[in-house]
Amino acid sequence: MNNNKRWLYLAVATVILLFQGLIYAWSLFRTPFSEIYTDWTVAQLSMTFTISISCFCLGGFVGGQLSKKLGVKVRFLITAVCLFIGFFGVSMLNPADSAGSLTKLYIFYGVFGGGGVGIGYNAVISTITKWFPDKVGLASGIMLMGFGLGSLLLGSVVTGMVAAQGLFPTFKILAIAITVVMVVGAIIIKAPEAPAAPAEAKTEEKEEKSTAVSFSAGEMLKTSRFWIFFLWAIALNSAGLMVINSAANISLAFGGSAILGMVVSLFNGAGRIIAGNNFDRFGRKKSTLINLCFMLIAGILLVLAGKTDSLLLITVGLVFVGMAYGGTPTITSAYTNLSFGPKNFTANFSIANFSLLPAAIVGPMISAKLLEAAGGKYDTCFIAIIVFTLISLVLWVLLNGASKKSVNEDYK
Repeated sequence: MNNNKRWLYLAVATVILLFQGLIYAWSLFRTPFSEIYTDWTVAQLSMTFTISISCFCLGGFVGGQLSKKLGVKVRFLITAVCLFIGFFGVSMLNPADSAGSLTKLYIFYGVFGGGGVGIGYNAVISTITKWFPDKVGLASGIMLMGFGLGSLLLGSVVTGMVAAQGLFPTFKILAIAITVVMVVGAIIIKAPEAPAAPAEAKTEEKEEKSTAVSFSAGEMLKTSRFWIFFLWAIALNSAGLMVINSAANISLAFGGSAILGMVVSLFNGAGRIIAGNNFDRFGRKKSTLINLCFMLIAGILLVLAGKTDSLLLITVGLVFVGMAYGGTPTITSAYTNLSFGPKNFTANFSIANFSLLPAAIVGPMISAKLLEAAGGKYDTCFIAIIVFTLISLVLWVLLNGASKKSVNEDYK
């Protein structure tokens, strides 16, 4: 596909996901909320992030179903409405009503914010990847880089706005800004007339090529390799979310700044480019191995940092967490497209992306429990990252075995 407009669409899509990535900036919002609502516990604050990520997954599934009846422009506008309601609703919270505000925060930030991002995320990824059948990994990586960098590039701006304008006026401004970006995206981005066939798989993984067979969602769910890959993604996402949920606080605990903690977002974005490039060059087997090695290195560095109280090791550990966590959704997108075909990619990708749902529950929940049990120290949380990574390594071995089966045999 040689349409030069596809690069314009890719650029606009990346900007859209940059703004949508603010959903990951919760660790920056958490401290201002805790200062206003002093009776909210760590677990209650963490639940906001869990709900938003859970609704992000559900929103992606809804977006996949909407794609069967609605065009990309309409789905963009639905996203704009949801995000405006979500962010503007947060701006209307009452500091004097603690209990009511917590419920409303869950609804507006969690349900409308997370769900709206899920719908928009699915619409953007599924549309743009159809323009890049020859560079699915790269295109996914560039877009998801924007998504991962949202909390970092806009995080410092948001932090300054909160300091200057206040928390609630900041959410009002964000509601307007995100709505404008989504509407502009709806005007510019178009879907190709028909999806092209995916590029040739790497030599070592031709058993995973599915140009001849395009799987429906039901057929995909009958394959063993889908479920093994799904569990692999859950393990790595859980490990990453244990840190991402509290990145700013981890930095503060070791003498750094809240913004320094957002280095995880910078390399979250870089990890998506790295993973996309690795997938295009080496295929699924090597790219997934490299990704889990990044997380293992992160866990080891963070454990050492906890024992030595080293801010440097914490920073480098966060770098590797960001790269590993960022690489997982890129690989999920590219693998789903390659292994199960482009025809039903929108629906299949929304299902594959559900790996974030259990991870959003397991990762932050275990992190909060371990943190409370350790009296505010992160040592056991860092050890848990290594445990999750070793689980993902076992699943990687199992996936290699399952992928040797033929496409047709796998779902009979």
